[in-house]
Amino acid sequence: MSTTITPVEPAEPAPAPGGRRWPRRFVRPGAAVLSGLLLFASFPPRPLWWLALPGFALLGWTLRERRPRAGFGLGFLAGLGFLLPLLKWTGEEVGPLPWVALAAVSAVFIGAVGVGIAAVSRLPAWPVLAAAVWILGEAARARVPFGGFPWGKIAFGQADGVFLPLAAVGGTPVLGFAVVLCGFGLYEVVRQVLARRAAGSVRPVPRAAVAVAALSVLVPVAGALAALPLVDDSAEDGTATVAAIQGNVPRLGLDFNAQRRAVLDNHAKRTEQLAADVKAGKEPRPDFVLWPENSSDLDPFRNGDARLVIDDAVKAIGVPTVVGSVLSPDTGKLRNSLIEWDPDKGPVATYDKRHVQPFGEYIPMRSFVRIFSSDVDRVRRDFGPGDKVGVFDLAGTKVGLATCYEAAFDWAVRDTVTHGAQMITVPSNNATFGRTEMTYQQLAMSRVRAVEHSRAVVVPVTSGVSAMIMPDGKVVDETKMFTPDALVREMPLRSSQTPATRMGTLPEVLLVAVAISGLGWAGTRAVRARRRPDAAPAEAG
Repeated sequence: MSTTITPVEPAEPAPAPGGRRWPRRFVRPGAAVLSGLLLFASFPPRPLWWLALPGFALLGWTLRERRPRAGFGLGFLAGLGFLLPLLKWTGEEVGPLPWVALAAVSAVFIGAVGVGIAAVSRLPAWPVLAAAVWILGEAARARVPFGGFPWGKIAFGQADGVFLPLAAVGGTPVLGFAVVLCGFGLYEVVRQVLARRAAGSVRPVPRAAVAVAALSVLVPVAGALAALPLVDDSAEDGTATVAAIQGNVPRLGLDFNAQRRAVLDNHAKRTEQLAADVKAGKEPRPDFVLWPENSSDLDPFRNGDARLVIDDAVKAIGVPTVVGSVLSPDTGKLRNSLIEWDPDKGPVATYDKRHVQPFGEYIPMRSFVRIFSSDVDRVRRDFGPGDKVGVFDLAGTKVGLATCYEAAFDWAVRDTVTHGAQMITVPSNNATFGRTEMTYQQLAMSRVRAVEHSRAVVVPVTSGVSAMIMPDGKVVDETKMFTPDALVREMPLRSSQTPATRMGTLPEVLLVAVAISGLGWAGTRAVRARRRPDAAPAEAG
């Protein structure tokens, strides 16, 4: 009996640490970081909104069919690449620790989104489901923890983009969804083209897959074009001549709070100068005047000198004036308030900021946070939120009020319009953040809000950039940073409501439902696949 011996080839030696496979391990992590950097670069002050599309295309390639753990890690890296540079302004005066901590916590949400995108990427029509998962992540980040932190919503980087009209259709969720869908669609188009070339005549690529890829790109663009008629800057209810005062601060940084009287004097003097210019015929007489947030951090109800300074300035201009002030009652929390000041009657109405900023205006878990940074003690007394929607009747014009940080929250701006606001103002104080990109990021939010609700938006800021924004999102007048100035302009008043205003949270709810359905579908398929004895092993992540 003969035996046939089959020679065994020697095993291929494992690659050395410096071999070819070692760099390949870092291709996807590097691509994830790069995708985040592209998203950052798409935000103001750069007018490069379109970089969001290749950013999401690259993210789609990075996450497609990854395992959950890899999906989280890659998503987290993309989040760091995006949010670390975007939020650098948060560490301007308090050092890198709070900045890095905020960016890292926010990136965790994008890491979770990465898990979801990786899961649904195995399904038909995955670009739609993946874009919905991204909006699910934004919705969660806008609500938790501590009331949420929606800074960095993809919609806020699209103030100059072709997709902006979609804000009037369904607000920031629909606008953001369109951008993300188009980016993932671009990747899917490229993937299908490469698959078709590789298959040749042997195995044709399914037409349904090609159609999904093409529609993922075309539908958002077509939708934006179809929404153009919703973008209207006509004066439905006439016009109002508005003045925005930028008094400036004596010096930059957190210590501007120690200069409270100087900041108040600056705004009073600039208002009195405007009054002199009006009298001399150099400027048109405004119907009302808007001062920024923190223009008087001295409580005029408790400080007679501050009250006199404000009263003299308002009487000089002779029209209702909105003054940003800090109110300090005998007991309880401080209030970040806007005061309607009449030239004859004095203060007649107040609006207390409803969404106060955690770690800025109040300190959650103060004793624990102090372990990491003594800067928490700069906030000696916490601010408390108001509970009433802010709409002032200023000389017959209903003006909606959203103070600074509130502009980032969909509900805080929408409420003013549903309560009758004919225009919106976003009084802000950005002096704390110096000359960083923060002020331009926030200005872009106000531009998106203008289109979302078809309202003119006036942004008075202590140190700039103050701006006049038309209902179509165009900035028609603005100041320079850290320069005393006054903007005076006739602005259109409107009362009709866009679909976004009327529907409220419904578009976001529907997109979240799509995301949850897609995740459930992906989970069900994964369970069934594990139960099949002949199932192929999942791709390594």
